[in-house]
Amino acid sequence: MSFFKKENNKNRDSNNRQYTNGEITVYWRPAECIHSTICYRNLIEVFNPAKRPWVNMSGASSDKIIDIVKKCPTNALTYTYNNGNKSEKPPYDLCDNEITVNNVGCNDITLEIIKGGPLVVNNNFKLIYNNKIEYIKRTTYFCRCGKSGRMPFCDGNHSKIGFKD
Repeated sequence: MSFFKKENNKNRDSNNRQYTNGEITVYWRPAECIHSTICYRNLIEVFNPAKRPWVNMSGASSDKIIDIVKKCPTNALTYTYNNGNKSEKPPYDLCDNEITVNNVGCNDITLEIIKGGPLVVNNNFKLIYNNKIEYIKRTTYFCRCGKSGRMPFCDGNHSKIGFKD
């Protein structure tokens, strides 16, 4: 059982987009976006929500684009090299240790509260919600505003309703 109902279908979502500059391809999955604004606050020449298309791959070097994509707090923005020759590293280290009650993985869990946004949980952990258990091995964003359509996870509605803390 997975709480991430959309995960199996996210690659088939007709709203998904991809943008390329020849060297890399950036993939945008709007259903995963929590509107953290990291992309356009740090590289408006490439990520500009006021323009269409909102991603301009000729606005910066591939290295700069990759740096910002890796900072995306969800998998809304990802990338691949087009030639397949360069190695790609996920934006955070993954741990293959089995999750148990006494061992949550290779590092301690960290929690971060984003002002006016979600609770961020980094590392492996066990989630119990509605009497269901799921072992999660990635950075996860939990709703704090109470208005998410994907409870208990953040879907970005905090920005739409003007959530403040």
